[in-house]
Amino acid sequence: MSDWLATLARKAELRDKAGLRRELRPRPAADPVVDLAGNDYLGLARHPEVLAAAGEALAEYGLGATGSRLVRGTTELHAELERELAAWIGTAEALVYSSGYLANLGVVRALVTPQTVLVADEHVHASLIDGCRLSGARTVTYRHGDPGHLASVLRDTKRAVVLTESVFSVDGDLAPLRDLHQVAREQHALLLVDDAHGLGVVEDSTAGLAGADDVVITATLSKALGGAGGVVAGPSALVRHLIDTGRTFIFDTALPPSVAAGVRAAARIAITSPELRVELRSRSLYAYRRLADAGFRVRPPAGGVVSVEAPSADQAAAWAAACLRSGVAVGCFRPPSTPDHVSRLRLTVNVGVPRAAFEQALEKVVEAAP
Repeated sequence: MSDWLATLARKAELRDKAGLRRELRPRPAADPVVDLAGNDYLGLARHPEVLAAAGEALAEYGLGATGSRLVRGTTELHAELERELAAWIGTAEALVYSSGYLANLGVVRALVTPQTVLVADEHVHASLIDGCRLSGARTVTYRHGDPGHLASVLRDTKRAVVLTESVFSVDGDLAPLRDLHQVAREQHALLLVDDAHGLGVVEDSTAGLAGADDVVITATLSKALGGAGGVVAGPSALVRHLIDTGRTFIFDTALPPSVAAGVRAAARIAITSPELRVELRSRSLYAYRRLADAGFRVRPPAGGVVSVEAPSADQAAAWAAACLRSGVAVGCFRPPSTPDHVSRLRLTVNVGVPRAAFEQALEKVVEAAP
């Protein structure tokens, strides 16, 4: 074996010993497992109106976008989706990417100058962390959800961008956005909010800040909207800058038109169906109380993420495997996917799952604990 393959084999061996091996598990279309792991919060991925819109666009436009957004990839559906997302989020404009990951990479780089300091919540998503690294800017962190510590960090900066999530993807807690924005504004810093787990899930998940000229919103279209893609929403000047200079926008093949059409339909349902959010909130609180009553360490959920601490990476993996054997899929988060090196099971609520099946699945999670 050549040296580089031997190195990879040794690294794999060390991951195995640490309980950090990961497996791909292909699922069939008619999967009998109860899904408490995916991110289809509002159950829209299979909604008849969403599928009909996507199917019609598929027949009209074909399988893919056939090019980048600036070549042939922008269709009328993309433009309409961007207008509707901007209006929903509350910003002047919005720009759609093929993934939320690329949206975050692109916008972080766009906001950086040679003097910029990036100040990130220590629990932000990997896409924002990678955006910081790729930008080349100096990056510092502030304690999770702590506006006071953010203020102390910003005192040492002259030009800064503050990065946070709205609903955090690992623990499911809500950032104190108004307080963070006040601190950032006092120090003349921009605030970048990743609303991936808040959009469509939490009413006013960006705390009414979306239209401010010192706030930028990003989100994915693959969670509450059940599709794929990402969006950057903010002032017109920012969108113009991203179109002209953003490498993750310019050089990437566009989101397929059929997905854009499906996401538009899903967004309209999310906007006009508040009862879906009410049911999601009810289930999240039910799961929190049941798990807390069973003696687990679990954080009160702000949205659709219910996070349960596990004793170790090995036990987290064993717990998730036992759940799957009982017919329940749950998320298993282990380092380096966790910001604090604590392993967890992450349960995500999907209101498309019948309520009785959801409650039965939760009992199986409790019973499967190591």
